[in-house]
Amino acid sequence: MSEPIRLGWAPVTDRDHRREVAWRLVRELIGQPGIRISNRCPRCGADHGPVEVEGVAVTASVSYAAGWAVVALAPAAAGTVGVDAEPEVDLRRDRTGLTGVLGAGPATTRDWVRVEAALKADRRGLRVEPALVHVTGTDGTDDTTGASWRARVPGRAHPLLGWDLDGPPGVLVSAALASLEPADR
Repeated sequence: MSEPIRLGWAPVTDRDHRREVAWRLVRELIGQPGIRISNRCPRCGADHGPVEVEGVAVTASVSYAAGWAVVALAPAAAGTVGVDAEPEVDLRRDRTGLTGVLGAGPATTRDWVRVEAALKADRRGLRVEPALVHVTGTDGTDDTTGASWRARVPGRAHPLLGWDLDGPPGVLVSAALASLEPADR
């Protein structure tokens, strides 16, 4: 069960305003309309980095898929959260396939959303080669943590805990939590 993670989603009709929709969702889930939110990239300063919420003890992550903004929140004490969402059906992606994206073999869209959620929770994102992330335990719930899967990310001493969540219709959603223990980066 993903008890520490709260998930919300809303339709996005205009790509230019998707961040506004996501930020509104974050504020609604937290219950504080005036909070400041940013996602500055630590490397280049552009607005595509990890989501930061000022003055509230939560961690947040955002993904966009198939006309939806998807937001995950967790208490800051639980670690950093990452969420990814992808349409179940994407004609271009499905035509090309995901073979080789996560290593030499084939991959599914579910495999990809798990890896991307883990990389977002790790906070390094795609600066870590996705093919080096190793996901296990995808056959059900882990009795000790409630997680449905775990991800080993290079440079982290401990695995990230992950869940496959119910999201908007036609969209696959996975979320992960990275422990607060320092990573050897």
